[in-house]
Amino acid sequence: MPLPQDPRVVFQGGLFFLALLACAYFSKPVILPIVLAFILKLLLQPVMRLLERVRVPRVLASLAVIILLLGLLYGFGRMLSGPAADWAKRLPEGLPRLQQRVRVVSAPIDSLNHWISHAKTLVGPTAAPPASGASPNAPPPSTGVEATAGDLQTSLLSGIQTFASEFFTTFLVLFFLLMSGDTFLRRLVEVMPRFRDKRQAVDISQQVEADISSYLVTITIMNALVGMATGLAMWSLGLENAVLWGCVAFVLNYVPILGPLTGLVIFLAVGMLSLDPLWKAFMPMTLYAVIHVLEGETFTPMLLARRFTLNPVLVIVALLFWDWMWGIPGAILAVPMLAITKIVCDRIRPLAAFGHFLEGEKQSLEP
Repeated sequence: MPLPQDPRVVFQGGLFFLALLACAYFSKPVILPIVLAFILKLLLQPVMRLLERVRVPRVLASLAVIILLLGLLYGFGRMLSGPAADWAKRLPEGLPRLQQRVRVVSAPIDSLNHWISHAKTLVGPTAAPPASGASPNAPPPSTGVEATAGDLQTSLLSGIQTFASEFFTTFLVLFFLLMSGDTFLRRLVEVMPRFRDKRQAVDISQQVEADISSYLVTITIMNALVGMATGLAMWSLGLENAVLWGCVAFVLNYVPILGPLTGLVIFLAVGMLSLDPLWKAFMPMTLYAVIHVLEGETFTPMLLARRFTLNPVLVIVALLFWDWMWGIPGAILAVPMLAITKIVCDRIRPLAAFGHFLEGEKQSLEP
C-alpha cells in the first residue's frame, strides 16, 4: 500500500490519531467496559456457536452464558476473599521476618554502602552548617500528608462505586453483544452493492472472528493450566491457600513479561514469610519460574508460534502505554488488543503491511 504523499493528509492523520488517544484517555469509564465486553464476546463465541447448534434461542443462550459467567466470578470471589484477607492481615506482622530473611542478600550491599559513606567522609566536603536563625536540633520540616479516616473511607467508597459501575456496564454491553449475533455483519452486507463485495465481507469477518476466538481461547486455556500447575506446586510445598496462588498466576500470565516478573517477587515474598529453612523459602519462586519457562518456551510456541507471533518490543510498548492510559485493566487488555489488531490487519489486504510490522520472529521447535 503506497504511503500518502500530500503533507496535509499526513498532518490530518496525525491529528486524528492524537484525538483518538485523547478520547480513549478521557472517556475511559465508557470505552473500557465496551472493549472488555467485546473481548469477552469473542472469547465466549465458541460457547454461543455450540448453543446455536442445539437450537437454543439466542436470547436464552446469552442470558445463560451471562449467568454462568457471573456465577463463576461470584464463586471464585467468595472462595478467595477469605484467604486474601488473611494474607493482607499477615503481611504487616510478617514484615520483620521478611526483613530479617533478606539480610542474606542485603548484607553485601549494606557493606558496600557503608564503605562508600566512609570514603566520602575522608575525601569529601563536610556538611554545611545550618542557616542563621535555624536551630541545629530542630526537626526537619514535615512534608508528608496524613490521610484521615474520612479521606480513606471516601476513596474506598469512590473506588467501589467506580468498579461496580464499570462491572455492570461491561456485562450489560456483553449481553447485548451476545444477543445481537451477526446483526452488524448482516447490515454491512445489505448496504454493499456487489455480490463479490458481500461475499468478501462475510469471508473476512468469519476468518477474523475465528482467528481471534481461537487465539483468546488458547491463551486462556494455557493461563488456566499455568494457574493449576502453580496451585499444585504451592500445595506440594505446604503453602496455605494454594488455590489463591493459582489464581494469581492465572491473572498475571495475561500480562507478558511484566506479569511473570511481578509473580516472581510475590512468590519470593510468600516463601520468605511461610517456609523454613531459608533454602526452601526460594522454592515457590523457583517452581513458578520453571512453570512459566515451560509454558512460554515449549507449550505456547507449539500452539501459536508457527502461525501467530507478536513483536516483543511492541508488546512492551503496548503494556506501558495502556497501563498509563487505563491502569491495571489496560495492562491486562494490552496484548489481547494488540493481537486482535494484528489478526484484523492480516486478513484485510490494504492493512497487511501493518500486520507484518506487528509480527515477531517465527519460532521453530525443530532442532
